Amino acid sequence: MVESKAEKAEVGRETVDSGKDDMEVGVPAEAPVKVFTVEILRLIKDMQLQHGLRHGDFQRYRGYCSRRIKRLRKTLNLPQGDRRHYKKRNVTLVNLEKPDSDERFLHIPLMLAERTWSYAMQLRQESNTEPRKRFHLIQKLCKSCVYALQLQDMCASDRCDARTKLEAEAYSAWIHGSLHFELALWKSAAENLQKAQVIYENLAQAMPEEEQTVYRAKVEELKPSLRYCAYNVGENATVKDLLEMRGQAGLLGNLSHLVAQTKAESMEAFQMTEWRGRSVTVRPEKVRLFLLSIQELNKSIEKAKDFPAKIEMLENVLLDCKDAIAAIKDEIKQDPKLRQNTAEGGSGGLIGIQYLLAYMSYTRLKLTLERNLLLVAQAKLTLDDPNVAEKSQLSGGGKKTKPQDLSRLYEIILQNVTEMQQLSGMETEASYQAEMETLSLSFRAFRCYYIAITLVAMKRWREAVAMYERSKKYANEAANTKTPCKDFDLRAELKQLVATIEGCKFSAHAYSVLEDDTADDTVLFGKSQKSSKPLYERLSHYKEDATLNSRNPNVFKLIPEMEPIPAKPLFFDLALNFVDFPSLDDKIEQKATGKGATAGMSGFVKGLFGWGGGGGASK
Repeated sequence: MVESKAEKAEVGRETVDSGKDDMEVGVPAEAPVKVFTVEILRLIKDMQLQHGLRHGDFQRYRGYCSRRIKRLRKTLNLPQGDRRHYKKRNVTLVNLEKPDSDERFLHIPLMLAERTWSYAMQLRQESNTEPRKRFHLIQKLCKSCVYALQLQDMCASDRCDARTKLEAEAYSAWIHGSLHFELALWKSAAENLQKAQVIYENLAQAMPEEEQTVYRAKVEELKPSLRYCAYNVGENATVKDLLEMRGQAGLLGNLSHLVAQTKAESMEAFQMTEWRGRSVTVRPEKVRLFLLSIQELNKSIEKAKDFPAKIEMLENVLLDCKDAIAAIKDEIKQDPKLRQNTAEGGSGGLIGIQYLLAYMSYTRLKLTLERNLLLVAQAKLTLDDPNVAEKSQLSGGGKKTKPQDLSRLYEIILQNVTEMQQLSGMETEASYQAEMETLSLSFRAFRCYYIAITLVAMKRWREAVAMYERSKKYANEAANTKTPCKDFDLRAELKQLVATIEGCKFSAHAYSVLEDDTADDTVLFGKSQKSSKPLYERLSHYKEDATLNSRNPNVFKLIPEMEPIPAKPLFFDLALNFVDFPSLDDKIEQKATGKGATAGMSGFVKGLFGWGGGGGASK
């Protein structure tokens, strides 16, 4: 039954080929040739997981395939008749060889094969209770084989690349193996399944690391069926013997050639880069351009005339690095599987694109660290370091650098090293963490050294000696480690720092002893010292103060300082308005009534001097 349908398909192809020769007359000879790439296995796996097969719902997936076929035919202007009449129109090579052809023409036979296969799997579930449906199951698998052969023949043309050819051949072999498995034709089923397994294994080896997962999963999926076929075939013949017999007939004769062609195409499309002994594929265009641009970065920095030019060059490269990292993150966001793996933390190890992101993040931090080290070297030119005999200054007399400025720079560098240690995906790598710890110890030694110089300038000798000791300890640990950082080898500078610290430490100790002796001599011989305290506050300490013999001796502060005291509280008598006081009229002396009562003081004065009043008038 399968053979007859396959022969009919071949006859139909021959008819189409004869019609194609007639149509090729009008095609211009200089039309650009399009080469299509269809990732068949990845495409069908994504569709199956998104439309029902995650839960084993084959009916839902079959409905999706029907709707997608309808959309494809409408979009590609390939209808099968109109609303009233049906006219079958298969996708042929003529459709692929048109100048405005589209790779979605290949999706139509693929979706037809998937629709019939999903219907067969639905019938397989129902045949457990209804055995008659098994005949319908066989018919649907036969039809799926016809569509798979049609897809394989179309992909065998020059319009498809080697990868698409291999995937179409493997898909067709798997569909035929499934049909023969249901028909209990164990030898032919084992042949086809083993053929599909071999092709998928070779594709996995030819593809980049992040694309190998789907092929290896398919290989593991085919193993139980192959073991069952081998069991039913018997002990005398094995699956490998059957494959070798068919291989002699030329069935897989061009497999090695197609795999080599696929690998060459993938190498052209994707650049490989290596970091810490692991190769990773570089897919984004921005990342590839950035990695090419930094190959000669060290030589360009060496040719720069001064530190500002080198720093500016590194800052420009850092901007490009940030754009490359953004391109990688955008690619991760676009792929739902990568986004889900990133959200889960990548417990199974970093895949290719995530490892590339870790490498680019490390590159950004490394460039930032180099920029900060150039800032340190520039600041050392104007540093007034008492422990360095030869001092070089910038031409033109720039601003002098203080030791605390360098200690702050090294603090920023240590923050960069901490970010390197916390890089996503590298927390569990022991060798990487050991190198970062060595780098951290080196920069801690330099930071402690410049903190000690700052303390020396403040004449805090004991703290300075302690910081010298700590700096020496860090430097010895970093210099004697077995895992130095490959990108920043500071062992020579650390040895020089240890030698410098030896002299600085004894110098600070000597200054500390001399300061104590000077303090004792001051008390003994009574040298004049100024003090802001009045004499009555330091009666128990003798100090020769020349201001006591001046016109304004600081003996006692006559005006005492203001001190805060509690203020008198304020009370508001709110009850006074509601109190009724007793009457005091009987207590008050009654005032005189009449004329005499109004005389007052003026009448007394008038009568005393004899003028005014009523008596003078009567006389």
